[in-house]
Amino acid sequence: MKTVQRLLIALMLIAPPSLGSAQHAHSPYSGQENRAIKSLSEDDLAELRRGGGWGLALAAELNGVPGPTHLMELADEIELEDNQQNAINDIYERMRTRAIEAGERFIEAEASLEAAFQSGQLSPERLREHLDTIAQRRSDLRYAHLAAHLETMDVISPNQVKRYNKLRGYDASSACDDVPDGHDPAMWRRHNGC
Repeated sequence: MKTVQRLLIALMLIAPPSLGSAQHAHSPYSGQENRAIKSLSEDDLAELRRGGGWGLALAAELNGVPGPTHLMELADEIELEDNQQNAINDIYERMRTRAIEAGERFIEAEASLEAAFQSGQLSPERLREHLDTIAQRRSDLRYAHLAAHLETMDVISPNQVKRYNKLRGYDASSACDDVPDGHDPAMWRRHNGC
């Protein structure tokens, strides 16, 4: 019995430390510490600088209020008339100009926060000021996109909105009525909230 105990003690002493301690995994953020602005990826910066949507208008888009970008992409399928296309293009250009300006101000605010953290001199009060500025600039950016969605509703008809939503895959009734071959109809409808 003493031999077995001695053998177990010897094995415990020579076992690698990883067997007795927790393994450390890399953070999912590993590599992002090299970003110029840690909270924004290169893709984020490019999207903001080109006036792209950055997902900021989903409240409108997913509630049946189309935006100018996708309306222009679907102009033929929605049967937009020339005057509608011109009006939507004007809305798009105004939105893009505003979004680029607002995006640059948002990037500047994030860069200012980045610099404040890098300085090592950031107080809780100053942090609050940075965050309030960032929140206001993000709100301005989001407004530029959402306001453009609202403007399009004065240009297009309810039938065009309906067609748009169907083409974009947002028409729940089509998902409920058009059960693909090979799918159990009851299961399909349940998964699609019908």
